[in-house]
Amino acid sequence: MIRAASVDDPLRIAVLASGRGSNLAALLDGLDATARIVAVASNRADAIALARAKDVEIETEVFVRGEDWAERDRLMGDWLAARDVELVVLAGFLEILTPIFIDRFPTINVHPSLLPAFPGLKAWEQALAAGVPETGVTVHLVDAGLDTGPPIAQEPVPIRPGDDGAALHERIQAVEHRLLPDVVRRLARNEIPTPQAVAR
Repeated sequence: MIRAASVDDPLRIAVLASGRGSNLAALLDGLDATARIVAVASNRADAIALARAKDVEIETEVFVRGEDWAERDRLMGDWLAARDVELVVLAGFLEILTPIFIDRFPTINVHPSLLPAFPGLKAWEQALAAGVPETGVTVHLVDAGLDTGPPIAQEPVPIRPGDDGAALHERIQAVEHRLLPDVVRRLARNEIPTPQAVAR
């Protein structure tokens, strides 16, 4: 299980991100002293998330996927292990991780829908196309499937008449930016039960 952290011994967290890093920024602003981001990695050298991390003196690295996904994940895992990472948070990381990584670290992801509905990319567009009255945000444990891991927390987001993809996505992101830091804080304090698969 994820250990109970403290101010004197905070949970050591790595964030993986592919883009702007808005969820990383929310974590940096929203975590308390029981959780500390010690590393940020990306699959893209131009990810703005890397610049955000460097601005606050967090170590960063780029791991580009080649033909051998597992080798990339092994190298990334070695880099994180050398920094004593205890929890990995996917915050807009847009590549699937292989079991060689997932089996090594407890890993959680934030996804812009109420899973199991609308897995995969652009879930808000999927929700609009389906004509459902609401979608939402899920923070879940990562397993070998595509957005199939056990949910840890969910929050609905209503779909309003006249919503387009941009408007709905903006409201979903506002929930992500609140829910993800809250879940990480509560995990660090052992305040919420975690799926059994978190155990290592």
